[in-house]
Amino acid sequence: MYDVVYIFRGMLIGLMVSVPLGPMGVLIIQKTLHKGALSGFIAGMGAACADLFYAFVAAFGLGFVVNAIKAHEVFLQIIGGIFLLVIGLKIYFDNPLKQIKARRRVTKKGLIGDFLSLFFLTVSNPVTVIVFMAVFAGTSVLGEVPTFFTEILVLMGIFLGGCAWWYVLSTVVNIFRRKFRLRVLITINRVSGIIITVLGGLVILSAFEPFRSMLPPAA
Repeated sequence: MYDVVYIFRGMLIGLMVSVPLGPMGVLIIQKTLHKGALSGFIAGMGAACADLFYAFVAAFGLGFVVNAIKAHEVFLQIIGGIFLLVIGLKIYFDNPLKQIKARRRVTKKGLIGDFLSLFFLTVSNPVTVIVFMAVFAGTSVLGEVPTFFTEILVLMGIFLGGCAWWYVLSTVVNIFRRKFRLRVLITINRVSGIIITVLGGLVILSAFEPFRSMLPPAA
């Protein structure tokens, strides 16, 4: 029964990493507004899976993976920043009316695309693994003497915590999206596009030493 505590500890970490509204959160809100709660939640699961990957690396101390990430950190951040720039500009210039008409045609292929886009965008931010390493090193979340079993339970909790947050966020946004008129949706598109484009630019700048403190949170 005590083992369940490790799952709850992991869930708290998952929430802590996911709740701050960074570029991924803005993207998931935008997807929910234009494609519905399912699209937003599936996209959120993509971000949660990326967080789980980095948490796995941090928990099990996979040195060669960490070294590879650090070796290509600048490249990953630049690629991720470019993706955010492209997505931000696309959202800014998208026609909400066409997106509304396309809502009824949300397909399995489209959902897979939503999942993969958020997964790769989240993975492209190598700072996430450093966050998890700091959390595991600075707390007793894994227990005083970590075992494979307790680490798996914590990782399970991290994934569940992230998924729970994205489910709540996409559900709440979906409840209110029907109250938005077309003019409001156009404004939301413009603002979301600008925010994501600016964040993409900051991610690219943060890849270089003088601007590292400008890096926004992954979520």
